[in-house]
Amino acid sequence: MTDDRVRMTNHVWSFSVAQVRQRLKLRELRVLNDFTALALSVPQLAPSELRQVGGGVPVAGNPIAVIGPGTGLGVSGLIPAGDRYIPLHSEGGHVTYGAASVRESRLLAIIGRRFGHVSAERLVSGPGLVNVYQALGELTGATVEPLSPAEISRRALQGDCAICRDALDTFCSILGTAAGNLVLTLGARAGVYIGGGIVPKLGDYFAQSPFRAAFEHRGRFSRYLAAVPSYVIHAQDPALRGAAQAFDRPPAEIGLFAGE
Repeated sequence: MTDDRVRMTNHVWSFSVAQVRQRLKLRELRVLNDFTALALSVPQLAPSELRQVGGGVPVAGNPIAVIGPGTGLGVSGLIPAGDRYIPLHSEGGHVTYGAASVRESRLLAIIGRRFGHVSAERLVSGPGLVNVYQALGELTGATVEPLSPAEISRRALQGDCAICRDALDTFCSILGTAAGNLVLTLGARAGVYIGGGIVPKLGDYFAQSPFRAAFEHRGRFSRYLAAVPSYVIHAQDPALRGAAQAFDRPPAEIGLFAGE
């Protein structure tokens, strides 16, 4: 969204903020990126609403990274500004993904033939998990079924399908690389918080997945990333809690469009 017209990247839905406000007879309507809202919730989350996966302790006064796969790949962050944080309104899920191994290069070549440009979201999202699963089938010569993201995850966790487990492991590894890139870009030594609709449902598997190894695998900066904690958000409706703060911030500060 760059003006009054909102267009969904992963959905056909499009609407005018001003027209919706007028139709609903609202005095004011504010439209906010979902991961900007999620980022706003992070300082409010209780320890019981988080599960730490690796790393040390957060370094106070530093930026916070926020990332999470769902229908797409959401990316945001929090930048400290005095006694509060300024959230980022980012489209970081659409950055070009750079392969971290020869095997990933082969997968990207397969997926690239279909899409042309391979963004992180083409790999780390619900549809991305399907893309990885199908590409692994082509790479290994295995027969793959037309499975949904939920079915791939379920079969992987139940041990019913070796290629499903390979796809989920690869998915988590690529997420680790993407999250590590975000931490390095922001200098997010206060931690990376993982939300979205997929990772919180993976339970104990995620802590033992390749996520953290890929996150830390960064050559000369491996020690830097090894110290950064990563947290999975298990809170109830955290983005709604963050969005509730939208009326306490100037629209320009949090990148929203306000139709008044």
